[in-house]
Amino acid sequence: MNGYVENKDDLLKRLRRAEGQVRGIARMVEEDKYCIDIITQVSAATKALETVALSLLGDHLTHCVAQASAEGGAVADEKIREANEAIARLVRS
Repeated sequence: MNGYVENKDDLLKRLRRAEGQVRGIARMVEEDKYCIDIITQVSAATKALETVALSLLGDHLTHCVAQASAEGGAVADEKIREANEAIARLVRS
């Protein structure tokens, strides 16, 4: 079972909202809206996706990594490596 299963509905709601924001941004470009207004909306959509990513990361740490750490060994090492790489990707973006 995935760690996010309890938050799945909230994650899907947030993703649908971000999807709507991206469609709105495309519409703004099609309608030749002001650049700064588009950038503002891109920033909002990016923040929405970052919120989803951080929620998933938190769920991964409290569920998958915690469970693997309890087991120990190579499984724990792998889950910790995955978490570190995911954090690095989020920080770079």
